[in-house]
Amino acid sequence: MNKEGKVYVAGHRGMVGSALVRKLKAADFNHIITRTSAELNLTNQQAVADFFAAEKPDYVILAAAKVGGILANNTYRGQFIYENMMIQNNVIHQSYLNGVKKLLFLGSSCIYPKMAPQPLKEDYLLTGTLEATNEPYAIAKIAGIKMCEAYRSQYGCNFISAMPTNLYGPNDNYDLNNSHVLPALIRKFHTAKVNGASEVEIWGSGTPRREFLHVDDLADACYYLLQNYDGEQLVNVGSGVDVTILELANLVKEIVGFRGEIKMDATKPDGTPRKLMDVSKLEKVGWKYKISLQEGIASVYKEVLEKKIFDN
Repeated sequence: MNKEGKVYVAGHRGMVGSALVRKLKAADFNHIITRTSAELNLTNQQAVADFFAAEKPDYVILAAAKVGGILANNTYRGQFIYENMMIQNNVIHQSYLNGVKKLLFLGSSCIYPKMAPQPLKEDYLLTGTLEATNEPYAIAKIAGIKMCEAYRSQYGCNFISAMPTNLYGPNDNYDLNNSHVLPALIRKFHTAKVNGASEVEIWGSGTPRREFLHVDDLADACYYLLQNYDGEQLVNVGSGVDVTILELANLVKEIVGFRGEIKMDATKPDGTPRKLMDVSKLEKVGWKYKISLQEGIASVYKEVLEKKIFDN
């Protein structure tokens, strides 16, 4: 990537997109192009065509997506597959038509089969049945990966794909109704501490294992891949390290400073027993995560307190 080139970051206001913009600015990229969804509707083919014709970006990072938790994924199944397919179809196709030098498509670990062996290798894509609740979203993301591969094959486009693990960091979603496990735990323990509660209830048995990556590490990995990876196959991006939900809860409890007890609600579902990325391919390319889970959660909680996020 040439620092004088124009970089379009689609989805720049989300947790991932905003981290990518921070990384590019820190790396002295001066021509970063962004548009809010109000300014540019990425599901509108003509609008995206006009935007690309006018701006002519050299590089594209596709971090824009229709996202949500289990409930949203399962409720708005049609919306999730339609909007995600339209966004990526328009951006990838216009990148080809307008001679974009390199495109990075970002997906999600939910692309892998529900019962795939652990840790998840890139080769496991399309080897089994998907998790039913987020199947429409996963199928859209798989289509994006395959579209990048197909455009590379037919047109010689340098379009690459990366699949991040569970992410956390600045601009995360702390809404208890639809947030992911880590931000939900931070909010629960903080609220319990402020209210002087004696215990915090955690869903399930606490035994499922999950992997987490700070979003600034993801942005660093994406930047590294844009500089150093031109392969056809997707690349997993994660830490390669996982913890149990109970270990995670105890870590958050310690960082937040909650003095009460943790109570497990075994009547609630556990979800998948384990979700861990095999990151050996990424490490062979030359990148490894830097921010430990303890350090990352501590920095996130510090920001939560400074910005009074839970007071809003």
